[in-house]
Amino acid sequence: MTVDIIVSIAGATLAVCALIAALMAMQAVRRWRAQCESLESSIAALRRELELVASISVRTGRRVQRVEHEFSGVAERVDLVESRTAPRSESLDQAIDLARRGADSDRLEQQFGLSTGEADLVARLHGRAKGG
Repeated sequence: MTVDIIVSIAGATLAVCALIAALMAMQAVRRWRAQCESLESSIAALRRELELVASISVRTGRRVQRVEHEFSGVAERVDLVESRTAPRSESLDQAIDLARRGADSDRLEQQFGLSTGEADLVARLHGRAKGG
């Protein structure tokens, strides 16, 4: 074997190795491209879902604001009604006691601030029977 044959064999071997390396590199590049395309597809899907969630969030935020606006005074009104109820129930109890002692509906209206209907009802339910 001469040096020329050895160099030719070495060159051919090196060329085959380079060809194999190039084919392997091309295969790796294809795999990477496929993975990149898959990731890009996933990112696009995630972006669409995120836009949908953001849209839902905005609509929900608007609804919450509308509900808060519509019912902003409810707590205050409940407190007001509760504060009116306690003294009113006490004055109603006093009106009942006075009706039991014979007071008429006019006096109950004046003394306790009852409406005519309320005073008549208290007098009829708790007042003394007339003529008895």
